[in-house]
Amino acid sequence: MKKVKILTDSSIQITPEEVERYQITIVPLNVEVGGKQYIDGETISREEFVEQMLHSDQVPKTSQPPLGRFVEAYDRLGQDGSPILAIIMTKSLSGTIDAAQQAAKMSQADVTVFDSEYTDSALGFQVIKAAEMAADGATIEQIIPELEKIRDHTTLYVAIPTLENIVKGGRLGKMAATLTTLLNINVVVQLKNYKLSVIKKGRGYKTIQHFVDEVMAEVLHDSQRLKGIGFSYVNDATMPKKLAQLVHEKVPKLQILTRVTSPVISTHTGKGAFAIIYYY
Repeated sequence: MKKVKILTDSSIQITPEEVERYQITIVPLNVEVGGKQYIDGETISREEFVEQMLHSDQVPKTSQPPLGRFVEAYDRLGQDGSPILAIIMTKSLSGTIDAAQQAAKMSQADVTVFDSEYTDSALGFQVIKAAEMAADGATIEQIIPELEKIRDHTTLYVAIPTLENIVKGGRLGKMAATLTTLLNINVVVQLKNYKLSVIKKGRGYKTIQHFVDEVMAEVLHDSQRLKGIGFSYVNDATMPKKLAQLVHEKVPKLQILTRVTSPVISTHTGKGAFAIIYYY
């Protein structure tokens, strides 16, 4: 029986070593920044994207990969008869999963598309689990219930001190966008059930600091149940690195990714934003 092959999109947060070790295929999104078109991770790095975004007077744009990129990847991976599990970011941020599903119908390969309902490290948690199970010979039918468990026990918070990008991108409701614009406040949003919801807002950075302190106190208190955690950021690593150090001191054997996030997240959240992502 052929082993399952794992595919995902470029919004994921995993290391190059993990990509190589598990032979994970990553289909890149398209991005536009400074009036120029790029392919995420191929013709522009995450750091380069952020640098250009910060110096551009236009909010960047991202778009799902062309159907052809998915079809080509599926056909190549399935050439030897292997089944393919495509684990894709939430539809609330991108139409990538729609493209992945349409391409699956066009491909001759045996493709199953799974909606992670997340992105970044939260997508990475699921992809790595799937890759580990696939390497051990698990079937797609055996893998998916485990991904659902991770998905249902994952939390993703994003602290956003500068709201221009997320408001212009239309990712907040009209009322929330109006309030944040008028009051010039900082917010913390949560990605859950296909929605970005404002769960904390207030004037000044202390709003974010207080919320982060509360979240970290909870995480560290229950650290023995912690299975994965990541801290992603747009351009300022100060807070994420500080938080990662706190977790490392408490759970030294746990791998902690602290890295620049993908263009799709940077585009929506903007300068100074950072995420806390974990699952039990």
